[in-house]
Amino acid sequence: MMTNLFSTFDPSTNIFNLSLNWSSTLLGILLIPCMFWLMPSRFNIIWNKMNLTLHNEFKTLLGSKSFNGTTFIFISIFIMMLFNNFMGLFPYIFTSTSHLTLTFSIALPMWMSSMLFGWINNTNHMFTHLVPQGTPPALMSFMVIIETISNVIRPGTLAVRLAANMIAGHLLLTLMGNTGPSMAMNMIYMLIFGQMLLLILESAVAMIQAYVFSILSTLYSSEVY
Repeated sequence: MMTNLFSTFDPSTNIFNLSLNWSSTLLGILLIPCMFWLMPSRFNIIWNKMNLTLHNEFKTLLGSKSFNGTTFIFISIFIMMLFNNFMGLFPYIFTSTSHLTLTFSIALPMWMSSMLFGWINNTNHMFTHLVPQGTPPALMSFMVIIETISNVIRPGTLAVRLAANMIAGHLLLTLMGNTGPSMAMNMIYMLIFGQMLLLILESAVAMIQAYVFSILSTLYSSEVY
């Protein structure tokens, strides 16, 4: 029995003292063997084109001063988020990206490593980011405080943005599904049609949120070079 609206998202499925809800994070591994086919499938061709497009876009955002292979970090994050977001659309699969435990544990180390690299190797460059170009001298001290606060809360906004967007659609689907038994038969058809439309919307949100998380991570990392 649910104690509140959000208890349906709690990772509380325990068998042999193991929380099996988090196993949904690894379900994407089941789809990897198709990448090793001798003849590439259409799915493989589309996947390679998508990775190449992301690589070119992330490379442009990071700039020419970035290290080779840096884009693969953000492409891997995009793939992981995409798999987990889509897996959560299937029934009885826990959406790990709707939990701050996963999103914050990815956003915080990535932000922390970028900040340490920037402040250790490009200290003057990091100081210049605290005062935007064209700021009046009277407002410089306030801009330093504002930019510092906005920089510190970046991992939190990354984590909360992804978790909140994923849990909102799932919560709406759950609430709509719970009203089905008490509705008239002619209204159930409208409910099913509305849930199908919402599921299509959630599929788009799953792709968009994975892209937003990876692209914002790339933009934050590009500031340290």
